[in-house]
Amino acid sequence: MITGIEGKVAVVTGGASGIGRATALAFARKGAKLVVVTGRSVAAAEETADQIVDMGGEAVFIKCDVSDEAQVEAMVAEVVARFGRVDFAFNNAGVGPDGVTIPFAPLTDVTEDDWDSVVDTNLKGVFLCLKHELRQMREQGSGAIVNTSSTAGIQMKGGFGGYCPSKAGVIALTKIAAIENKDKGIRVNAVCPGPTKGTGMSDRMLSVVKDGPPLEVMGEPDDVARVVIWLCSNEASFVDGNVLAVDGGLDIA
Repeated sequence: MITGIEGKVAVVTGGASGIGRATALAFARKGAKLVVVTGRSVAAAEETADQIVDMGGEAVFIKCDVSDEAQVEAMVAEVVARFGRVDFAFNNAGVGPDGVTIPFAPLTDVTEDDWDSVVDTNLKGVFLCLKHELRQMREQGSGAIVNTSSTAGIQMKGGFGGYCPSKAGVIALTKIAAIENKDKGIRVNAVCPGPTKGTGMSDRMLSVVKDGPPLEVMGEPDDVARVVIWLCSNEASFVDGNVLAVDGGLDIA
């Protein structure tokens, strides 16, 4: 049984689809009030919020580019203005090589623009969200944060020149945040999904990377969502600074 979620305020970045949408809906089913955040897929994120409202829950959408500090600071301030606090944050917004918008490429071929696009969202975005979420949670004296890394942040893979470093950096940020806030009533953990259905990178990667994982190890967004909810719950109150792979055992292959 999962407890400690009902009535709390949860912020989910990258909430337009895939893991973000599944987690927002999972929070709502447990009775949380949701703030769905995206900087790009506005209509889809609004749809996520609408689905929660249709379920009888409470949700709002806030547009925010997580790589822009002014927007992140304003987003957190708006959440506090609306709900008075931030209890949970799932820093999930991210981009990666999909063979279309961002090519798979070795370090020697990664363009500066592609590097910046990936690192600004995946690493800088998590840093900025952590910075302002933690400030609010310190004022409250409580909170739980989960960051989305990746199995690519644990096991490096050629052709993922910007993505692997950005996700490894998320693991480092998670541990630093946990160390700095362990005596302030705040827990910070990370999940490392493997290839997951419904995410653009994973869906396209299977047709582009010849040695990509077989379809049978593809996870579902709900597989990750359940872990995120547990990490925020009372049942995980003694779990802090951890990195959990949610990949069907891919990381031990």
